[in-house]
Amino acid sequence: MTLDRRPDGLDDDTVTALGRLSEALEWVERARGRLYDFHQMSGHADLLVGEAVDALREAGHDAQADRLERELVGRNVVEGRWTFQLVEEYDDTYWSVARDLEAAVRDELADGVRHVHEAEMKADRITPGHPRHRPTPADVGDDGNANGRSPLEE
Repeated sequence: MTLDRRPDGLDDDTVTALGRLSEALEWVERARGRLYDFHQMSGHADLLVGEAVDALREAGHDAQADRLERELVGRNVVEGRWTFQLVEEYDDTYWSVARDLEAAVRDELADGVRHVHEAEMKADRITPGHPRHRPTPADVGDDGNANGRSPLEE
């Protein structure tokens, strides 16, 4: 099998540009993941502060518990917003737009084919005949091993 994904007429400069756009989208996805990490970590911290408030009350420290409950539990992380609102705004105003535009540009210039640059990089790095450098999983035998051999035979 081949890794050739390049649509007819797609030039090298466009493949490079689309590769950059794809990489940019991957960084947007990573940023979104970090934002979800932030969302979950902040929420977990808030729950732990709530548990600390309860423990302080049980230990007879009502003034400290009251202060934490009043000033920190449930507090906005930025003006007027909890983290779920930051996630929603990022998704609605940036992430979804980045995904849609990347797909639209790829559709317009490369017939929607993804990862042309990466597929060509993989093809360039394959060692011919090496069992662990097969172009696709379809080149694996019925038993899941390279050409029907066990990994120990390779």
